Amino acid sequence: MKVLIAEDNRLNRISLTSFLEEIGMEVMAAKDGEEAYKLWETFLPQVLITDLQMPKIDGISLIKKIRQNDNYNYTFIIVVTADKNLEVLEKSFEVGADDYISKPFKKIELQHRVKAAERLIGLFENEHIVYALAQLTETRDLDTGKHIERLSAYSKVLASALKNNPKYSKKISNRFLDNIAISSVLHDIGKVGIPDSILTKPGVFTKDEREIMKEHTMIGFKTIQSIAKKYPKIKYLETAGEIARWHHERFDGTGYPDGLKGENIPVSARIVAVADVYDALRSHRVYKKALTHEESKAVLIEGSGTHFDPDIIDAFLSVENYFSKTKY
Repeated sequence: MKVLIAEDNRLNRISLTSFLEEIGMEVMAAKDGEEAYKLWETFLPQVLITDLQMPKIDGISLIKKIRQNDNYNYTFIIVVTADKNLEVLEKSFEVGADDYISKPFKKIELQHRVKAAERLIGLFENEHIVYALAQLTETRDLDTGKHIERLSAYSKVLASALKNNPKYSKKISNRFLDNIAISSVLHDIGKVGIPDSILTKPGVFTKDEREIMKEHTMIGFKTIQSIAKKYPKIKYLETAGEIARWHHERFDGTGYPDGLKGENIPVSARIVAVADVYDALRSHRVYKKALTHEESKAVLIEGSGTHFDPDIIDAFLSVENYFSKTKY
């Protein structure tokens, strides 16, 4: 991991560099805020360790300047300072610092803080990878627009509402809520394997085209499964695989690809099925007009017990105000 040090004290700079290199970090060091910012632009560090009192550009100004420009590569910022002034520390957090260590500090403390930052950065980057993968389908199906962002939000809201049902209170944890929010965006990743002539067709599919389109569920599942084998510690990929494969199953068993019925369909896929259909109904397509919230709600209610899990439709109705306020 790349770490940038901004420290005007030469001995402290050397000590920090030596220690961080010992624990396997790639390190660059700057003697003031101005030099640190120039290095930040080219070195692209994941972590910045900065003093606050520095010449040319002080630590507060450096943090503020980085936060104004780190749109694509987030830098975790740790302030290292002997200043006990709470107002100064508060200001550093207000402009974008993530953590701080008081001088003099113990090396073991710095090591734990940097390792914690590395874990957080890893989670941040994983989430962006997921959204980047999901965007692959959007570049080929322009009608989807902001579909994946809405689907993520809808899925988490529905799962949160379902948690209030005693039947699901223990099954749906906070981790499940986070997992479904990120994994749901990969529900249609399998569409990357569908020919453009079918995926972007503006009219009704033929029987053969419909069968080819259905293959996106298994393509998506196998794609996610192969990633999960390489990265077994990324637990949300298991949920993503469930959703990709089974979000087109129907509660009465007439869906695809496996004809699962009722609660044999994973709850994650049952939730996303409702969120996905609602968003599709509300969205304009070349071949259909967008429905209102009330019209879309009526379709979901009509499908309760056949297409959709009645418990999830009840959860939807309990939070329908959230859905109705979403702008299309």
